[in-house]
Amino acid sequence: MKYSVIYLFFIVLLTGCKKDAGSVSQGNYPVSVGKIIVNKCATSGCHNDQSYPAADNLNLQSWASMFGGSTSGSAVIPYSSKFSSLCYYINTFPELGVHAEPTMPYNKEPLSYDEVKTIKDWIDAGAPDVNGKVMWADNLLRKKLYCVNQGCDVVTVFDSDTQLPMRYIEVGNKAAISESPHQIRVSPDGLYWYVIFVNNNIMQKYSCADDKLIGSVPLSPVAAGTSTNSANDALNWNTFIISKDGRRAYCVSWQPSGKVCSVDLENMKLIHFLGGFNNPHGIVLNAAEDKLYIGAQTGNYITELDTAFSVNTDLSLENGVPPNGSSVLDAHDLLLSPNNTDLFITCQKSNEVRVFNIPSQSVTSIISTGNYPQEIVYSKTLKQYYVSCTYDSTSFANSMGVITKVDAQTQATTKIKCGFQPHGIAVDENKKLLYVLSRNIPSNGPAPHHTSQCSGRNGFVNFIDLYSNMLLPKKYELSVDPYFISARP
Repeated sequence: MKYSVIYLFFIVLLTGCKKDAGSVSQGNYPVSVGKIIVNKCATSGCHNDQSYPAADNLNLQSWASMFGGSTSGSAVIPYSSKFSSLCYYINTFPELGVHAEPTMPYNKEPLSYDEVKTIKDWIDAGAPDVNGKVMWADNLLRKKLYCVNQGCDVVTVFDSDTQLPMRYIEVGNKAAISESPHQIRVSPDGLYWYVIFVNNNIMQKYSCADDKLIGSVPLSPVAAGTSTNSANDALNWNTFIISKDGRRAYCVSWQPSGKVCSVDLENMKLIHFLGGFNNPHGIVLNAAEDKLYIGAQTGNYITELDTAFSVNTDLSLENGVPPNGSSVLDAHDLLLSPNNTDLFITCQKSNEVRVFNIPSQSVTSIISTGNYPQEIVYSKTLKQYYVSCTYDSTSFANSMGVITKVDAQTQATTKIKCGFQPHGIAVDENKKLLYVLSRNIPSNGPAPHHTSQCSGRNGFVNFIDLYSNMLLPKKYELSVDPYFISARP
């Protein structure tokens, strides 16, 4: 009996050792997934520890190395096989989604239907390791950045630590049409993010902890007998601002007879709705948060509107010239200065930033920028403004677009090379990086690495080191027309 017990002990011990060794040999993937990826993808000359630098820098030897990303970004997005490029290259079955060339494994027999579906289903379940761990799911307070891809109705979520895309969140509530998410903002407390749409009449609210939808609110009054999905769907909601306490949002509809509305973000309900604005675009609150300032994108003025929506006044951005709609300025974006007395306003037609002093209601400074200035952001730690200039082709050879840096104290400017056709920009104060979204719509832009789930060319995100003002060599591919980006504080 004694020897039988000892024998049984060694059998259990050996069995346990074999299981541990098997997990290690399969790269810490779940067994069924590891058998495919390690044995057919992470092989000599392809995506293993030795060969991966020549294979798009994607190392599939282990679960952890896979999430180190590739030259193009993240090959696997947990919970989203539709936006995981790994699936495109191993798939040869139309019913399982997009196929990209060259088929992987390269110059070998393609994976079977069951093998492709195993990997696809694994990714849609979060792409966990052998112990069930899901990448980037361990910290509800993780620093993130959020980007809308308005050509594909998805939000890309970036991990601040690695700058890699970590999630793709499908937004909107209409499966049959493109809703074009246009602007996204994170609440000042970092708890929620909100998105509005060009082709839908709603604002959506999501949790920053898990990126799950909390609720939606219509941005215009819904006529009797109609649903929130059909009323006023083409109002072209473009920009919005959130109050410092996170309780209110103020949204702008960009059209010839534009609208402005206010939303109770705690109860997700419409408070005010007002029309009659001339192509409004860009909105900001004053320090007391009792007044809004709204740009006229086809005009030489901004509009001051009290937050009770009772009184509005047009204020000229040309001293001595009355407000008018036939302008050489065309305000696009507005930003309140740190001293709370000035508005920095990008004027896309005149290629400049105009500084409007609120107390004197006059322009006190005009700052030249690159061609077609769009978004403006501010770094609190470096005390610099950054302006994306989308169509600048003269500052740097063989380029399309530039970032103009403006010193907050001297207003001296510096041109910084950036990605192709930049628009959305965001400062990551923790990493001292400027994220620059490249829309990449024209056919002469950088060729995307792979096809997309949506019609159009994939865009990119580029990174500028804020200490050196240098464009980093890495850039990551996103979905179609990445447009606006917001950082979680």
